Amino acid sequence: MTSDPAPVRILIHGASGRMGQALLRLAAERDDVVVVAAVQRSQPAQRVVDGVPHFAASELPGAPEFDVAIDFSLPEGFDPVLALCEQRGAALVSGTTGLEPEQREALDAAAQKIPLLWAANFSLGVAILGELVERAAAALPGWDCDIVESHHVHKKDAPSGTALALGACAEHGGASPRYASLRAGDIVGEHLVQFATQGERIELVHRATNRDIFARGALHAASRLPGRAPGRYRLRDLLS
Repeated sequence: MTSDPAPVRILIHGASGRMGQALLRLAAERDDVVVVAAVQRSQPAQRVVDGVPHFAASELPGAPEFDVAIDFSLPEGFDPVLALCEQRGAALVSGTTGLEPEQREALDAAAQKIPLLWAANFSLGVAILGELVERAAAALPGWDCDIVESHHVHKKDAPSGTALALGACAEHGGASPRYASLRAGDIVGEHLVQFATQGERIELVHRATNRDIFARGALHAASRLPGRAPGRYRLRDLLS
């Protein structure tokens, strides 16, 4: 009789943010992962919350052993968590945006030692959409390719990181995408990739209606990344 594998030990970096809070809440509902540390920028008001030890960012080196760190923080907090993962041989899943070129180079260097995944969007549906976009672009040479993204009025960057990532998929397939951005109401996120030619067009669309999908995707990646060979992984590499 075989016993169930031990749950993956997770350190959440950026635990006080919106994504960090969603990760803590959703991880508690799973049996295959356990959060062993929650790290936030400032000193925590409570040292233990719902059984999870909390640490300030300055205390990161003293965090308990973990298999994978999930990082949704700020560029200025990114370097220490990457260095800790390298030092301990732990995997890294990161969605921190706004990284400097030097930090992206550091990701490439770290991938020689540990398995890691950085993504602009952790929706499993968007991961599949990117694959479909690449295949469509390769199969439809010469067709126009347009990417239209819609988000809430408070989103500043345009095009969105996800739109640019989808555009990279289109370019890899041979297309030359154009972009349009809409900001309205409280739209969580919608991305439409259109391929058009004389007399016909194809539309590939993803609509997010709940931000929890991004936390679920990050937890999915974190549960499957530890133990893999060093390298840079994509979310779609971890789906099957």
